[in-house]
Amino acid sequence: MRSVRARAALGATLVVAVALVAAGLAVLLVLRSNLTDRAGLEAEVAAREVAGQLALDVPYARLDLGDEETHPVQVTDERRRVVAVSDDLEAITGTGTARVTPGPTASTGPGTHDDDDDDDDKHDDTDDDKRDDDPGRGEVSSDEPEFSNGTATVDGDRADYRFAAVEATTSAGVTLTVHAGAPLAAEQEAVGSVRGAMLAGLPALLLVVAAVTWLVTRRALRPVEGIRRELAAITASQDLGRRVPEPGSRDEIARLARTTNETLSALETSVDRQRRFVADASHELRSPIASLRTQLEVGAAHPELLDLPGAVADTVRLQALAADLLLLARLDAGERPGRAAVDLGALVREEVSQRAGDRIPVEVSVAEGGAVEVSGSRGQLARVIGNLLDNAERHAERSVAVTVRAEGRDVCLEVADDGTGVPPPERERIFERFVRLDDARTRDDGGAGLGLALARDIVSRHGGTLTVDTSPRGGAAFTLRLPGRS
Repeated sequence: MRSVRARAALGATLVVAVALVAAGLAVLLVLRSNLTDRAGLEAEVAAREVAGQLALDVPYARLDLGDEETHPVQVTDERRRVVAVSDDLEAITGTGTARVTPGPTASTGPGTHDDDDDDDDKHDDTDDDKRDDDPGRGEVSSDEPEFSNGTATVDGDRADYRFAAVEATTSAGVTLTVHAGAPLAAEQEAVGSVRGAMLAGLPALLLVVAAVTWLVTRRALRPVEGIRRELAAITASQDLGRRVPEPGSRDEIARLARTTNETLSALETSVDRQRRFVADASHELRSPIASLRTQLEVGAAHPELLDLPGAVADTVRLQALAADLLLLARLDAGERPGRAAVDLGALVREEVSQRAGDRIPVEVSVAEGGAVEVSGSRGQLARVIGNLLDNAERHAERSVAVTVRAEGRDVCLEVADDGTGVPPPERERIFERFVRLDDARTRDDGGAGLGLALARDIVSRHGGTLTVDTSPRGGAAFTLRLPGRS
């Protein structure tokens, strides 16, 4: 099942089905328990009425056993012999015995000895009237009766009953057990009706849940489908200037659309930057290659006219440009700098010492007593320092100064000159690739415009910043700030 809507509808339907089945079972169990308890209470009342008569020594033959169809009664003695049963009771289960025929002792009861003597009967009636004052009368057990489920056949009709067993003790000390039943037909009918209603309504309810879930999911995923179609169109047309539609809601889908558009913007910027890079690199490489080729062709035809120093200079410039382009490519590919300890003060002195032929001497000042070590790539940081010095030498008039100091947990390196400086509107633009503010300069004097862009990229990947401001000497002051090594 590949559709999200279908999976959501199926999942919601299954969850609701499980919940409804569990709730339905709980309702049926509670209903059945309540109705069974009610039937048990009815059976207990019927059993205690008969037990009360036995406690008063009413003869078995004269027991009022109530309605035998609704409350069948079976009375047994201590040996589980049947001594009295309801009229028309033909069969019974779930009690102490399945017999429904009274034994020989049923002809006499607890309070009689000769049923044929009318005088005795009169005496029995008199005794019944006086039994409340007889301290030797029997008693009914006050213990909780025992309940059981069974069946009884009364006048040919078989039904399920809830039986309650109550003990009664006669004045003669004979213990009798009365089993009285209450019908479970009402409980079975109620449970059956509720179960039938649940089974009939469950499919319809699940169908409604599935349909509602399908429609809601479809409506919720409609913006996602719009995003997908637009992305497919962008992929087919390769037009990175297009954007996916953003819904007006503030939910996850809206955030997805915004993130997608941000990704497209970053991708468009990256592609445009790559295209400009390729175009500018091709343009920058064309000039030294063409100049070198021209000099070599002239030298081949007229050796006496060969400008060997110029050819060497063009070769060196071409080599430096190729090295810069290669480093930019590695940085764009996500190359991470090393984590070696680099003493920035020592590295500055080393770079300055190798520039003895510069037209303007460089003054170096390293603060004492502060840690000026940073973590990173020694070679890449040396390239940054070299590019900053090259830029300062190119624009300075009489002086270039380098200062290295610790500021809190950071290490700060500043390269200042006394040249014309950088106008405030151009202070971010000079860090773009292949940008030169003085377009009238020759390429030999001005370089390719990659030095400062390389320097900022390297510093950023080391977790630092590179900015430009006005120098106290009147020119430009480039400030490099890197986290100190802890």
